[in-house]
Amino acid sequence: MKELFDLLENLTNISSPAGYEEKIRSFIRQEAEAFGEELFVDALGNLVVAKRNPAGKKILLAAHMDEIGLMVTFVEENGFLRFSEIGGINKEILLGTRVIFSDGTAGIIGRDKIREKEDAGFSRYYIDIGATSRDEALKRVKIGQTATFYPVFHRMGSRVTAKSLDNRAGCALLLQVLKNVPSSLPNEVYFVFTTQEEVGLRGARTVSYELNPDYGLAVDVTRTGDTPEPEFKMDMFLGKGPAIKIKDSSVICHPTVVQRMVQTAERMHNPYQLEVLERGGTDAGSIHLARGGVPSGALSIPCRYLHTPGEMVDLADVEGGISLLVELLKEKW
Repeated sequence: MKELFDLLENLTNISSPAGYEEKIRSFIRQEAEAFGEELFVDALGNLVVAKRNPAGKKILLAAHMDEIGLMVTFVEENGFLRFSEIGGINKEILLGTRVIFSDGTAGIIGRDKIREKEDAGFSRYYIDIGATSRDEALKRVKIGQTATFYPVFHRMGSRVTAKSLDNRAGCALLLQVLKNVPSSLPNEVYFVFTTQEEVGLRGARTVSYELNPDYGLAVDVTRTGDTPEPEFKMDMFLGKGPAIKIKDSSVICHPTVVQRMVQTAERMHNPYQLEVLERGGTDAGSIHLARGGVPSGALSIPCRYLHTPGEMVDLADVEGGISLLVELLKEKW
C-alpha cells in the first residue's frame, strides 16, 4: 500500500486544472514510460498508452487527469484578484481557502461583505496574494492565469485526504493496472489519461472518436452517502470496495459491460458496490456517444467531500479496483 500512498501524494501535489494539464501529463507519461508501451499525445492533450493486439477487441480505459481550478479575470486597484471558476466549485467552501498559481504564487480567498440573504456569487470573492496595489499584483499574476487549491496530503490509516483525488485517484489506479497486467493481452487496450473532463468531458469525446473502441470504461471517483445527513442519499461507502456504475447524469451504462464487471468481481470474491449517481458524470458520458456508439461503463472510487481541498478516499477501494480491472483485462471480450 505504501507504493500507492506515495504515487497518490505525488499526483495530488501537482496542480493542473482543466485545459492546463501539461504538468500532470508529464508526470504520468514518465511513470507510464517505465512499462515500455507505445505512448502518444493527441491534439487535445490526451495521453494514450497503447497495448496493441489487432486480433482482439479495442477497449478504451479513461481516467481524467485535470482538476477544478480558478482563473484571474480582473485586478482591483488595491491588488486583490477577482476570478472565475474552472469546473464545478462550491462557493460555500471558498472563504479562507488557500490557493496556488501556476508559477508558485500563493494566495488566500476572501469575500466582500454581504447583506443578510444576499447571494454571495463568485463576483463577491477575491484572492489576496499580499499585494498592496494593482501594479504590484500584475507583476506577480497575469489576467487569465490559473490557480488550484493548495496541495496538502494527509494519511489517515488506509485513507488519504488531499485536493484533486478527483481524479488523481483514478489516474493512480490506471497506472497500477498498467503495471500489473500481463505483457500480452487478449484485447487491444488503450489506457487514456484525458483532459478537460471537469468542463464537459471534452478530451474523452475527441479521443473516443479517434480510437473508435469496441468498449469503453471510465475510471473516476463518485460521491458517498456515508456521512451525517448527506446532500444525496446514496448507497455508497468508503472502504466497502470500488463501485460498478449503473447510471449517472451522463450515461446509462451498457448492461453487457455492467454484467461482465459484476461477474468478474463475484468470481474473484472481490468486494464491490453498485452505483447510481443522481447528479454528476464521467468520461463514459462522452465515450458511449462516439461515432455510432460504444458500449460503456465505469469503475468508481468512493470519495467524500468532492471538489474541496480535502477530498477523501480509502486505498482499499483503489486496490480493489486495480485487482478487478487487471482480471477484466485478462479476459477476451
